[in-house]
Amino acid sequence: MDIIKEADFRREIKSKPKSAYLFFGEEDYLKSHALNAAKDALCPDITFAMFNQMAFDALSYSADALIDAIMPMPMMADRKLITVTGLNLNAFKPAEANALCQALSMLDEYDYNTVIISVASDRFDYGILPKRPSKLLSKLSEFLTPVYFEKISPARLYTWVGKHYSHNGVSASAEICKLTVDRCGRDMFSLSSETDKISFYVLAQGRNEVTPDDVVKVSVPAAEFDAFAFSNALTSGNRERALAVLGDMKFRRVDPIIIMSEIISNICDALSVELLAADGRTSYEISDALRMHEYKVSLLLKSKRGVDRLKNMLEKCRTADLELKMSRDGYTTLEKLICTI
Repeated sequence: MDIIKEADFRREIKSKPKSAYLFFGEEDYLKSHALNAAKDALCPDITFAMFNQMAFDALSYSADALIDAIMPMPMMADRKLITVTGLNLNAFKPAEANALCQALSMLDEYDYNTVIISVASDRFDYGILPKRPSKLLSKLSEFLTPVYFEKISPARLYTWVGKHYSHNGVSASAEICKLTVDRCGRDMFSLSSETDKISFYVLAQGRNEVTPDDVVKVSVPAAEFDAFAFSNALTSGNRERALAVLGDMKFRRVDPIIIMSEIISNICDALSVELLAADGRTSYEISDALRMHEYKVSLLLKSKRGVDRLKNMLEKCRTADLELKMSRDGYTTLEKLICTI
């Protein structure tokens, strides 16, 4: 199975587009932008867009309707673009999957089409990649090219936020970009909205540089479940919340090894802050010594856990990490960790 990534698709759609693609994975925001890139590449002339660009959603889609859209030739263009969004592939019955594959098989004959099926992150169980793709993904990949939109890394997300600020006409340091993500969460739709809001507030104040106060004053804190929320629940001894957060990450198929690495990193940050605070350092001095944003330092100081408790937790995490790397079911290891802390 040939699974490509977003960057591969963006290059391909401009030069040699294939007949069909399946957008799947965690980053729905990037899927929407990739759809727009396909529209710009294949249907640049809005005069003929009504003939060469067809869109289906969950209400208008059927395999027969897709076939009807595939058959007509493009007008004054080399290709047509057909997009299908809003489908819940998890609810597809075998007959529905077969009908979709039958429709896609016609693209060999009507080779002037590019069909893009974009599925939301929670609407398609694609299995465990790359070794154990789901049966439906394997079946569909015979007729289209899967495009995997993986969860964007924190470093790339910070860079993206910086570019978003620049696009809006304001400047933001690397620390401000990290603070924005830490406070607003990693959902790119929310980040885009919050970054716009912060930018326009700064411009309305007659300034062009974002400060930490701007981020805290204007943005809405995220209430998302992630490894940071998990480690916070662990260190505070809130087992019920820790299990709830882990259940959410398990549902989203977050790699247990990634969860563990972020937990250890967060506990190490908290321990470093408390050790320096016990040594008499101020919040500013701790921030400078650890190269950590002062806002995050203040949060860690407010939620003080105790040096001995954090050291004990770190040792238990180290043991669990070794077990995790030898286990087939990493989530069970994490559940056992919750019960021992």
